[in-house]
Amino acid sequence: MSMLLVSMLAMGPMAGPGAQSPVLVEEFVFDQEPTPQCHAATIAEAKGGTLVASWFGGTHEKHPDVGIWVARKAPGGEWSAPVEVADGEQYETPDGEVHRHPCWNPVLFQPEDGPLLLFYKVGPSPRDWWGMLTTSDDGGQSWSEPRRLPEGILGPIKNKPIALPDGSILCGSSTEDQGWRVHFERTADLGRTWIRTAPINDGEAIGAIQPSILSRADGSLLALGRSRQGRIWRASSGDGGESWGAMTLTDLPNPNSGTDAVSLADGRQLLVFNATERGRSPLNVAISADGGETWEMVLTLEDEPGEYSYPAVIQAGDGSVHVTYTWKRKRIKHVVIAPDRL
Repeated sequence: MSMLLVSMLAMGPMAGPGAQSPVLVEEFVFDQEPTPQCHAATIAEAKGGTLVASWFGGTHEKHPDVGIWVARKAPGGEWSAPVEVADGEQYETPDGEVHRHPCWNPVLFQPEDGPLLLFYKVGPSPRDWWGMLTTSDDGGQSWSEPRRLPEGILGPIKNKPIALPDGSILCGSSTEDQGWRVHFERTADLGRTWIRTAPINDGEAIGAIQPSILSRADGSLLALGRSRQGRIWRASSGDGGESWGAMTLTDLPNPNSGTDAVSLADGRQLLVFNATERGRSPLNVAISADGGETWEMVLTLEDEPGEYSYPAVIQAGDGSVHVTYTWKRKRIKHVVIAPDRL
């Protein structure tokens, strides 16, 4: 079924005279860049309400010095100074030469029970990287020794997992070594053992990666993500992600850039994406009130020249929506939105 985008115009908040802006906070996670470049931010609310953001940073994407960085923001506080919490070091030679691979695409997730999870990838390229996991019992202040996920398991490839009714965690994943193909991975024990689906597309008719997973009122799941075909792709599941229907293309534009989405507590779905077929500006927010069938553009986060990309979005316990994204590959931006004003 086609997904009609009500308006493709880049617009600001749809607010009449005297109405309040939906944007509550607009800030950078850091002002002093710890690395020359940064990208692919993720955000989670840890237990106690602390926000934790993570991203990869280094000389530039694919450089061996790219590591995983973290910053924290306690309720009422400021963002902490960024700290590198993981790198791609493989071994050190007797003469002290360190061999590293770049790190990629961190994904934070706070289960209802258990530690804060930080998934990421290590490897020379997305065609042959592997999944890693580190955990934190103190809201991101300290992290466990990273461990490699089982062979063939990558973890959530860019966007956050969702918790299923039985307590297991469903991750949207994808591979790029045999065309761009989407699959899903499930863990019932916080990342120790896994079940992986087969790819849900052949990578040829639609080249698709980086799923976001939405929960709908009827209990079904909707996945959305990035494609090579100039449109956001979609697929649905009626059995908790064990099997998926045919992948199709929506009417929503996608310039081959990352997207993210979240199911709101009020039943609506919220999508953050670049509403263009080329480039990575503007960066927009759309809302769906019918389970992701139709979308209405409600907010433009960025529309100046430059790269504003790879959004991550969550809804915090207080109902506020938090978005992080790449700002010109130099900084990570954090925006807080009041969804009842959208």
